[in-house]
Amino acid sequence: MIHRKLATALLLALTFGLGSLKLHADEGMWLFTDLPSDQLKSRYGFTMTDEWAQHVMLSSVRFNSGGSASFVSSTGLVLTNHHVASDTLQKLSTPEHNYIEDGFYAPTHAQEVAAPDLELNQLVSIEDVTAQVNAAVPAGASVAEAAKARRAVMSEIEQKSLDTTGFRSDVVTLFGGAKYHLYRYKKYTDVRLVWAPETKAAFFGGDADNFEYPRYCLDVTLFRVYEDGKPAKIDHFLKFDEAGVQDGDLVFVSGNPGRTQRIFTLDALKYLRDHRLPYVLDYLRRLEVLMQQYSYEGEEQKRRARNLQFGIQNSRKAYTGMIQGLQNPSFLEKKAKDEAALLKQIKASPELKD
Repeated sequence: MIHRKLATALLLALTFGLGSLKLHADEGMWLFTDLPSDQLKSRYGFTMTDEWAQHVMLSSVRFNSGGSASFVSSTGLVLTNHHVASDTLQKLSTPEHNYIEDGFYAPTHAQEVAAPDLELNQLVSIEDVTAQVNAAVPAGASVAEAAKARRAVMSEIEQKSLDTTGFRSDVVTLFGGAKYHLYRYKKYTDVRLVWAPETKAAFFGGDADNFEYPRYCLDVTLFRVYEDGKPAKIDHFLKFDEAGVQDGDLVFVSGNPGRTQRIFTLDALKYLRDHRLPYVLDYLRRLEVLMQQYSYEGEEQKRRARNLQFGIQNSRKAYTGMIQGLQNPSFLEKKAKDEAALLKQIKASPELKD
């Protein structure tokens, strides 16, 4: 299927009415190498400089367990969601110390707890390697042969980059294979838990409130990255603004990994609606029942099952929203018109036809 994978991206919104917390989200999910500078300047009078974009990129963090975060201090403090941290909280918990249920707080650096198997990645550079990847595909290659050749050269590019720079190196596929970018990350492997709220605050409202707006919960956790046994010295981090968002402020969200399926074809969306998503939802519902039954067997079983249960319920609700959107006739009607207009434009242009 065609997809656009974004290792690190920006979302933006313009706020209206602070008291009612109403937001107007502008359209777009943007790569750091393709930011809408002209659009932001003309619509909002905001001049996006390369220095500003670089600062935001370097302030953003990726969890290897999945999820986004930000550096928020010069001493390696990292802010993320509680649900992103739940995997680590689960691993650190014991029958005697349930950090998911009871929360955690380290008053001093010495009391911060090492997070097992956790790695944080800071994106430091992006390189376009499209020409290298495409050049590796021999003329007349079949689809399978071309895919194999691309995978091989992507692995070579990643290994060469790692050997040369020492940075974690990932080649990502963009726009369904139209572009390939090499992302280099600085790795932090000494990561320690600083603070996490108890689950009654972090997941207030439970599954019923998840993916709903407004939502009232303390979905936040703090970690700290260390280097050579000491809190890491961080040059780029996001500062807290005690005044908060004001009416009319332009707000950006930086996150990774991200993905959008906006360029899926009409047939691909119909396949998702009629086959893929119903299958996934049926699987998730069955798995959810099994995990609920297991959690009823005792407190320890409930503790062990909680993180997986959250993941299942979170996915089930997300996929339910997706399929409801695809079942809206007006959505696919618009998609059909847009696709027909695009095909017409392609047929009318010799350059695009080639």
